Amino acid sequence: MKVLILSSSTGSGHNMRANALSVWAEKEKPGDWEVKIHYPLETGHRLYAVGVETYNVIQRNAPWAHHLYFNYLELAAMHRNPDRILNADAFMETIRNEKPDLIVSVHGHTNHGFFELARRALPDHPPVCVTYCGEIFGGYGLCKHWINPLADHFIGAVPEICEAAIRDHNMPEEKTHCGGFLLRPPFYHPPLNESEQRQFILDELKLDPDQFTLLLSTGDAGANNHVQFLNALEAASLPIQVIALCGRNQETFEKITGWSTGARERKVSVTPLAYRKDMHRLMQSVSAIVARPGTGATCESILSCCPIIHNGMGGIMPQEWITVKYCRSHGISHTIKSPQALVEKVKFFLDQPETLSTIKSKMSKITPKSTVPDLMQYLESLVRQ
Repeated sequence: MKVLILSSSTGSGHNMRANALSVWAEKEKPGDWEVKIHYPLETGHRLYAVGVETYNVIQRNAPWAHHLYFNYLELAAMHRNPDRILNADAFMETIRNEKPDLIVSVHGHTNHGFFELARRALPDHPPVCVTYCGEIFGGYGLCKHWINPLADHFIGAVPEICEAAIRDHNMPEEKTHCGGFLLRPPFYHPPLNESEQRQFILDELKLDPDQFTLLLSTGDAGANNHVQFLNALEAASLPIQVIALCGRNQETFEKITGWSTGARERKVSVTPLAYRKDMHRLMQSVSAIVARPGTGATCESILSCCPIIHNGMGGIMPQEWITVKYCRSHGISHTIKSPQALVEKVKFFLDQPETLSTIKSKMSKITPKSTVPDLMQYLESLVRQ
């Protein structure tokens, strides 16, 4: 079965889900699934590529401003009508060359016009066009372009998003399915027990397994507030140790390394980490994580039962706001908008450690029962119909 995934480099979640499905296909369906990832926005017209970079710039520098950009895109609907899509011939040529049996869109703006163009490109054997939506709540912040009632199917990560698609966007119930989180295979490995978590902190990170360990996350676009948070935690002299994720951003890694050696004796120890493939073990072993309210980090936290503190500094983007609403509805996250607020939240956890256990228990209860292999089996059934 030939599968073409429509994705984009805007936001880490889209690429994360596209790559996750590709990896799962290699693992579960070697030789049966041929998966390719296509970026119709970046490889299409130059205007679309500029739009992608605009999103990333806003995310890094002024999240609050994305409310303006989000609402403009909602109204502009640039990719809703196939006849208005720029450089459509190039996309249709890609479809003719690949001849996919199944197209899975994991981006909010590739679910309408691009589906229709794909059908036009292969009129005799049109591909099954499916949306996998990784968002986890409805209302303001859910891009209306995610839901196309004329698509062959809509798969939502959690019941809340499926209900919103049916209730608010006229998605037929019979074409809607709850498919769980589309994450990489390690997040579905058996969870570490307490002893294994302690050994990971001690052996892999050379840290104290008995001390409160705070993980500072960073997104693919490089957005982070590590230094501001570290300065506030240092000033408060909190008895904690910090792990600062730097991803593939060498500048961030050097900045955190410089901070840790910038004074003779830091009260808060910090360990900068470059990109790692064992995030599932790391998130299970720390006390809590600080991350932007994106669905990627949030869903990984839920599967890892890792208490999450949502970083709302600079404002919360519309797409992040629906993640915050989901977490609030289940009582599994806290949101901070300043470094001092992070200090107060960590003090709260230090004073009431039982709160962390409660959050972990709630996360365990809302972990989707459906796994990615279940999702793949469902996708195969749609092609066979």
